[in-house]
Amino acid sequence: MFRHTLYGAFGIALLAGASTGCTPSSDTGRDLARYVDPTIGSAGHGHVFVGANVPFGGVQLGPTNITEGWDWCSGYHASDTTVIGFAHTHLSGTGIGDKGDILLMPLTGAVPMPVKAQTYLSTYSHANENAQAGYYRTHLDRYGVDAELTATPRTGFHRYTFPATDSARVLINLFDGIGWDAAKELRMVAVNDSTVEGYRLSKGWAPDDRVYFVAEFSRPFKSLTVYADTTLVPAANGKPEQTAVMPHSYGILDFGPMPESGRIEARVGISGVSVSGAKVNLVTEAEGRSFDETRAAARQAWNDLLGHMSVETDDTARLRTFYTAVYHASFFPAIFNDVTGQYRGADGFLYEDTTDTYTIFSLWDTYRSANPLYTITAPERVGDFVNTFIRIFEQQGKVPVWHLAGNETDCMVGFGSVQVIADAILKGIPGFDVEKAYHAIVSYAKLDERGLKQIREKGYIPADGEWESVAKALEYCISDWSIAQVAKKLGKQEDYEYFIERSKNYRHYFDTTDRFMKGKLADGSWRTPFNPDYSTHRGDDFCEGNAWQYTWMVPHDFEGLFALFPNPEAAEAKLDSTFTVPYDGGPNASPDISGLIGQYAQGNEPNHSTIYAYAYLGKQWKTAKLARQIMDEFFTDAPDGLCGNEDAGQMSAWYVFNALGFYPANPANGAFVLGSPVFDKVTFPVSGGKTFTVIAENNGPQNIYIQSASLNGKPYTKAYITYRDIMDGGELKLVMGPQPNEAFGAAPEDRPRSVME
Repeated sequence: MFRHTLYGAFGIALLAGASTGCTPSSDTGRDLARYVDPTIGSAGHGHVFVGANVPFGGVQLGPTNITEGWDWCSGYHASDTTVIGFAHTHLSGTGIGDKGDILLMPLTGAVPMPVKAQTYLSTYSHANENAQAGYYRTHLDRYGVDAELTATPRTGFHRYTFPATDSARVLINLFDGIGWDAAKELRMVAVNDSTVEGYRLSKGWAPDDRVYFVAEFSRPFKSLTVYADTTLVPAANGKPEQTAVMPHSYGILDFGPMPESGRIEARVGISGVSVSGAKVNLVTEAEGRSFDETRAAARQAWNDLLGHMSVETDDTARLRTFYTAVYHASFFPAIFNDVTGQYRGADGFLYEDTTDTYTIFSLWDTYRSANPLYTITAPERVGDFVNTFIRIFEQQGKVPVWHLAGNETDCMVGFGSVQVIADAILKGIPGFDVEKAYHAIVSYAKLDERGLKQIREKGYIPADGEWESVAKALEYCISDWSIAQVAKKLGKQEDYEYFIERSKNYRHYFDTTDRFMKGKLADGSWRTPFNPDYSTHRGDDFCEGNAWQYTWMVPHDFEGLFALFPNPEAAEAKLDSTFTVPYDGGPNASPDISGLIGQYAQGNEPNHSTIYAYAYLGKQWKTAKLARQIMDEFFTDAPDGLCGNEDAGQMSAWYVFNALGFYPANPANGAFVLGSPVFDKVTFPVSGGKTFTVIAENNGPQNIYIQSASLNGKPYTKAYITYRDIMDGGELKLVMGPQPNEAFGAAPEDRPRSVME
C-alpha cells in the first residue's frame, strides 16, 4: 500500500504531475516563490543548502564544492566556485558537515586519471547560477555543460545539456561526502543500459548512515566503468595507517557522441531502507513525469507553503528576506520513510508505520522557534513529528537529542524534543498517543547520562565533574517545566510537583553577589577564576556562550529569575547592561557567538528569548526596539544575510515570528510576546477555515512602538497573544508610532507570564 499523506496541502500537485509552470499559489493568487532567494545565507556563516528540494523533503539535490571546513557544512559556500557534482542529500545551517550522498557529475572528453574529485572537478560562475525554490541551474566551465536540478520528496531530477562532443559521460561518485562523512561500503551496478542501482554506507556525524539509490537515464549508455579509491586510514591500537580499497567508489557512464545541445536526463530515487525501496519511491514519484512538470510541481509545493502567510508591504527587500526565511525554515525535519511506510529505526531494524517518519532534528536549536512555528503553519505535520519522537524513544531508550539519518548523534546539550512534545500536547495537536508521548518525556529524567544523575542526586550538575554544566542544567529546567505543565493538564499531580520543583534548579547557578549564572563545584563553591565575558568552546560551564548570555536563559520562568535580584529595577538594569557592555569572549570563544549587540548574541540560540524578558518586566517597548534593531541589522536579502548558522531553520524561524510581530519566548506555554511587526498586514489561515490577521497601522521604519492595540475590534492592552487567540481566527490591530508608549503591556495583569491560563 502506497501512502501519500506526507505531502499535506501540496502533495496533490506533486503526485498529480502538475504541469502548469510557475503557477501562483492557490492560497494567495500570487507566485510568492519569486521572492525566495536560496543564496541568502550562503555567505558568511549561514551554512545554508543551495539547490533543489520541496518542503520537508528527503532529497536536497544541489552542488557540492570540493572545499571542506566549517563554512562548508552544507557542501556549498558563496565564496567558492568549484563543484565536484550534484549530491542528493545535504544539511542546511548546521555547524557540522555530513551527508552529500550519491553524487552525479556530467563530463566530456577524456576521463581524468586517477578518477578522484580533485582531478575531474569543474569551476563555475555565480553569474551563471540560477537558484529558485525547487530548482537550480549552473554552467560547468570545464565541460561546457549546463546542469539543471529539481526534486520530489524522495527523487532527484537532473537535466544536463551538453556541447557537441564525441564523449558525453556522467560520473557517479559514491566515495565523497561532506565534512565528517567517510565512506564505509559502496556498490553500484548497471541493471540494464539505462539504469544503475546501488548504495552508499558511510560514517561520520551519523555513525551508520545508509542511502540506497536507483538512477534511470533518458538515453542508453554504452558502458559503466567502475573505479576504485584507495585511501589511508588510521589503524587501531597504534598500528601504522592502513590502505583501504573501495572498488565501487566511482562509476563512469559512457553515452558516446552528443550533438550540440544534446541532453541527458536522470531521475534518481533514494531510500534509507533498500534498493527496492528506492525503486518504489522512484516509480511512485517520478514515473511518467518530465523534468519541467516536476519543476513546476516543486515550485507549486513551495507556493502552497509560502501562501500560509500573505504579507503586505512596499519593501521588496523585506519580502525577499521574509519569504526566504519561511523557505529556509521548512527544509527540515526531512521525510525519512519510503512511500510504502518502511523506514530504518534508531535501533537499526526495519519498521513500517501508518504515519510518516522524519529525520534531521536539530532540537537544541529548533525547539525555540521553528517547532512552535510549525504548530501554526504546518500543524498537520506536528503529530507525525511527535510520533517519530515516540518511535525513537521506543527504539533507543530515550527521546532524541539531535537525530540524523536514523542515528542519535547526542550533539549539543539538553533534550529539546521534550519541549516540542509538551508543546504539542498542551496545544491539543492531534494525531499521536498522548500517554505514550508523556511516558517518553517523563522517562528522560530517569537517565543517568549527560548530568541527569547528578540533577536527581544533588539538584545541580557539579562543574568539576561535567563540562557545560550550567548550559545542560538550564536546558533541563526548561524541559522539566514543560513536563510539569503537561502533568498538570493530565491530572498527574505528583509528577507536577516533582517537575515544577526541578524546573527551579536554575537558582543553584545564580550568584547573588554579582548576579551571574556560573559553574558550581561539588563542594558548593563557585568555580574560579570567573570572567563573565569569556567563552571557551567545548571547555567551560556554558555551551557556545558566556555568563552574560546564559544568565537570561530561563525563558520558562522569567518571573522566578527576576525574584533573585534585589528588585525589578536591578533586574532591568542588568538586562540593559547585556546590550551595552562590550563583548570580548577571549581567544578560545566559540565562533557561533555572533550577531552582537553588546554581550547579546543573535547569531546563536541561547539568546533567542532574551529581548522578550523586558515584556515580563512590563517594558514591552524595550522588546520592540531591540526586535526591530535585530531584524534591520542582522537579517537582509544578501548572501551574507544571516548573522549566524541557519541551524536547520531556527534562525529563519526567529525572523519569521518577529517579522509577524510576536514570538514564543517560552517555547511551550502557548503565549507569543508582542514585538514590532515589519509588515503593514499579515494574513494566514488557521483552524476551521478561518484566518488570523495582524494589521500594523502607521507602520514604518521610525514607527516601531505599539501605541495601542485591539483584538477583534475590542481594546487590547496585553503584551502578548495566545495560541488559542490565533487559532480562533480574527484580527489583531496594532497602532504604531515613533515614541514608546511605556504604559502598553506595563500593568501586571497585561504582562506575559510563565503559565498562561
